[in-house]
Amino acid sequence: MAKKKTTSKKRAPSKKKKGAQKNNPSLLRRFVKLCFVLALWGAIALGLILAWFAKDLPDITKRASFERRTAITVLANDGSVIARYGDHKGKNLTIDEIPTDLVNALLAIEDRRFYYHPGIDPLGVARAMVVNFQKGGYVQGGSTITQQLAKNLFLTQERALTRKIKEAMLAVWLEYELTKDEIIAAYLNRVYLGSGAYGIEAAARVYYDKPASDLNLRESATIAGLLKAPSKYSPRSNPEAAEMRADVVMNAMREAGYLEGEKTSTNYIVTPSKKPIGNNTNRYYSDWIMEQIDDIIGRPETDLVVETTMDPQIQDAVAMIIDETIQSKGERSGFTQGASVVMRPDGSVVALVGGKNYARSQFNRATHALRAPGSSFKPIVYLTALNHGWKPSSLIMDEPIKKGRYRPQNFGHKYYGEITLFEGLTWSINTVAVNLTKDVGVDEVISTARLMGIKSDLQPDLSLSLGSSGVPMLEMVTAYATIASNGVSVEPFGITRIKDTKDNVLYELDRRGRYRQVLPAYNTAALKQMMHSVVVNGTGQAANPGFFAAGKTGTSQDYRDAWFTGFSNQYIASVWYGNDNNSSTKRVTGGSFPAQSWRKIIQASHRDPSPSRYQRIRSDDGGFDGFLKRLFFKTPFGDKEKEEIKWKHDREREKRSQQQEVFQSDYESQRQNSYRLND
Repeated sequence: MAKKKTTSKKRAPSKKKKGAQKNNPSLLRRFVKLCFVLALWGAIALGLILAWFAKDLPDITKRASFERRTAITVLANDGSVIARYGDHKGKNLTIDEIPTDLVNALLAIEDRRFYYHPGIDPLGVARAMVVNFQKGGYVQGGSTITQQLAKNLFLTQERALTRKIKEAMLAVWLEYELTKDEIIAAYLNRVYLGSGAYGIEAAARVYYDKPASDLNLRESATIAGLLKAPSKYSPRSNPEAAEMRADVVMNAMREAGYLEGEKTSTNYIVTPSKKPIGNNTNRYYSDWIMEQIDDIIGRPETDLVVETTMDPQIQDAVAMIIDETIQSKGERSGFTQGASVVMRPDGSVVALVGGKNYARSQFNRATHALRAPGSSFKPIVYLTALNHGWKPSSLIMDEPIKKGRYRPQNFGHKYYGEITLFEGLTWSINTVAVNLTKDVGVDEVISTARLMGIKSDLQPDLSLSLGSSGVPMLEMVTAYATIASNGVSVEPFGITRIKDTKDNVLYELDRRGRYRQVLPAYNTAALKQMMHSVVVNGTGQAANPGFFAAGKTGTSQDYRDAWFTGFSNQYIASVWYGNDNNSSTKRVTGGSFPAQSWRKIIQASHRDPSPSRYQRIRSDDGGFDGFLKRLFFKTPFGDKEKEEIKWKHDREREKRSQQQEVFQSDYESQRQNSYRLND
């Protein structure tokens, strides 16, 4: 009995152990089950999340567009591009029209596994996460080209998890809808590449002034390098950084196996941009044009092409002359800035340089600066006097002014007694201009200035006769254009036509009614001869170009401003040198550097191989025939008057000859020293 009891006790535990194994799964099985459950719930959650975000995708995909500023392209008179404003979208190119080097550069630097992933690259994301962890910050992204296209097409630039989820979903959808080549083409046609350029076609035009199909290897690498930071690596604003970035791209192309043979060299010839930014003085002209667009057609709502009268050859010559003069003479002579305007007799502005360096200062001194013109204002005084009965041969005393509180003086306190108006303007005698203003009245001088196109405020006092009131250069050129045109009013213009990108004309210059006879032609023609004497015999001899020219020097109080403004038969031009802070120069006068620069500018303008086309001026008062009759049949010197003038000159010639010799001797020594207060 005892033996059976023992046996039964041994079996009992054995049965209990089998039951435990049957009712308790192993840890591995439990872990697998848990993972399956979590995966199932994760899949359900992910499905719900994707479904939540997917509900917006149909609406998102219908608005595949991007916001940008209106693009405005400003053209010169030969059709070349002066400047571009706003955001420019180039035409869409197919994959066959895009240079192979550019596609390879894009793949090498942005997405080498592009042709192998379904829109999302897990390996790329993992690699970016590792790099970012090692660097302790966000230094590398894992987005594919397809994801970047999805973002550019449908999403904003916000940094949020929700956007990344939508971006990934859209990338997969794009891969389903488009081929790989179509995705690359769509991306390169839309991506922002700096300087307002959207797409490679616009970028090629902006940076290299050529179509994208003509880009070489180095240029392709430079444009591909812009994708990381368009502003930072722009070849216009930061050419050194652009070159370094292009080297990085080409090294990436080499590593990816896209470069072979001689293309492996990074010293590949680069086609430079025709108009690099920096000392881009063309922008002074185009900025002046842009200021007028709102007044002409209102705020633009579509891309525009603006055709202008700017002559690139003359513009470049003027900019070079101004820059060279400041570089070679400015520091020694105490001036740091210069400006110039060149206009045709019909008012078409062919060149406008508003400063030495546009990149350093965008302030347009040719249109916005109010600078005292000094004695270059005197022709307005003389014309007013001629209109009130004075003649070029009329005698006037050059002597100290002792009456009144305003008592201007001549240079060196030298006075020459009785002289003619002709001589007074030729030698730029201050007392003559002041006495003429006293005779005709300040208000009459201002009235004449208004008829000649000067709109700025003019102080109604005697100092106005010596050019004390600040006047923009463009207004002074306009006034001189009225003289050059024998009293016909001239309104400056630069825009000839404005079109949209579909060639619809939104504005075209209408010359009808633009020109009016506002001043007597015979008096204005007489003034022209007096101003011609300034260039041939007087204070403006340094401006003599070797053919007909007339003009006037100008130097403001304390040598703050030095001007020369004048005209030939084809052009009216003005040159100014001075300082923005209104400090004095080192006795620079209008008869020195401004006159010399003016001569070079006018000579360069006459050498222009493709001169600007302009309308011959026709006076509205009687038409062109009437204008000619007033000019040629009502001359300032009739037979009787010529005899009177000859008799007076014969009688006074001996008396004045000694004075003239003394004056010329004084003037020559003064001109050589560039020191002239009466200028």
